[in-house]
Amino acid sequence: MSDLPRKAVTRTAKLAALPLGMAGRATWGLGKRIGGYSAELVGNEMQQRTAEQLFKVLGELKGGAMKFGQALSVFESALPEEVAGPYRAALTKLQEAAPPMPVTTVHAVLAERMGEDWRELFEEFEDKPSAAASIGQVHRGVWHDGRSVAVKVQYPGAGEALVSDLNQLGRFARLLGPLVPGLDVKPLISELRDRVTEELDYGLEAQAQQAYAEEFAGDPDVRVPEVVYQCDQVLITEWLSGVPLSEVIRDGGQAERDRAGQLLARFLFSGTARTGLLHADPHPGNFRLLTDDAPDGPPEEWRLGVMDFGTVDRLPEGLPPTIGTALRMTLDGDAASVYELLCDEGFVKPTVELDPEAVMDYLLPIIEPAQVEEFTFSRGWMREQATRIADPRSPAYQLGKRLNLPPSYLLIHRVTLSTIGVLCQLGAQVRMRDEMEEWVPGFLPEEDADPDLDGMDDLEDGAEMTETTA
Repeated sequence: MSDLPRKAVTRTAKLAALPLGMAGRATWGLGKRIGGYSAELVGNEMQQRTAEQLFKVLGELKGGAMKFGQALSVFESALPEEVAGPYRAALTKLQEAAPPMPVTTVHAVLAERMGEDWRELFEEFEDKPSAAASIGQVHRGVWHDGRSVAVKVQYPGAGEALVSDLNQLGRFARLLGPLVPGLDVKPLISELRDRVTEELDYGLEAQAQQAYAEEFAGDPDVRVPEVVYQCDQVLITEWLSGVPLSEVIRDGGQAERDRAGQLLARFLFSGTARTGLLHADPHPGNFRLLTDDAPDGPPEEWRLGVMDFGTVDRLPEGLPPTIGTALRMTLDGDAASVYELLCDEGFVKPTVELDPEAVMDYLLPIIEPAQVEEFTFSRGWMREQATRIADPRSPAYQLGKRLNLPPSYLLIHRVTLSTIGVLCQLGAQVRMRDEMEEWVPGFLPEEDADPDLDGMDDLEDGAEMTETTA
């Protein structure tokens, strides 16, 4: 592959092959069953072929197609186990790898953006990429001051590809929906499309990452690499070594899973409270577990390394207090007050009238992790919730169709669901309530809230960056 495929007609044809391929395999499968093959054998083979095609198309195209695949991958725990297997390997692969950009293209981008003498800024630069994502790939290097660095280079034509892909995916969202029961694919694609401009702007990403790096400097639980250099289409940050979260999901022991899950939940809630920014891309490829100088040390000493701040939600006051207040009142069983709050915030439109007790029944299973001291997330629990909400025969499905998600809550909702999906992949035991009590505004009554969190100064949207090498 010589470059990021940019011609709209080529990308459209490849994307259109996904639903067409599904339909073709269904016909092929019917023929094999007529020929005497068992339904189980044919079904497994069809799922495997579909998974292989899904990765091949989304991974090769990168752009919006791969971005959609990465967003989808965190929800694979909602799939029935007999279906999840073939998809799991293909979708998880998207979180850590993709076909690389040619070396000549990488060098051309660096020369154009950093100057023809760009190599003089590095003591070392590895031509082979260490990671590839939806709009760029990462190379490892050593900066001229001796620091190990990650050099993120944006694919040429990434912006055009992102818009084209997401527009095309939106056209057949209904056909892609069955890939993950309980997930409405169309709003997910729309929200990804709305974030295109921000994700392409490495200047905004550098500001967000630096704000996080400064806030979490010296933190015992979380580390964010410092920004070293940034210019158009190039972002250089400190290198982050560690165990990929995807490896813990695949091979980790229970203690490792529990520690990773607790840190992930802590980062979800504390990051926004401390920086005024919500890290909005929580797929496993963006996290490392850091063992520092004790690789064989106990998991309790691990830290969570966080990367990729291309998609953030700017919430200078932290999470809306409505979220914590509604959760607390739901746990208290105050159905009338919860319903009134949801109406006031636009979750229930003025033209809709619902039974407050039915709304309470709808919400309680969702907030189950906060009802107990420690909750065990699992694929089974995720599938149960997805089935409850997605089955048209379910009362929860009928009620959910009448609820409304205000635009200001859309990204918060997706990030929370995505993080829960990763926790279920981990099978982690997490003290979720502890994190919510400490970091979610409104979750504790005012008289019980931590006074240290009150009166926090509004944080700057991001640190000032300069295009210098000093």
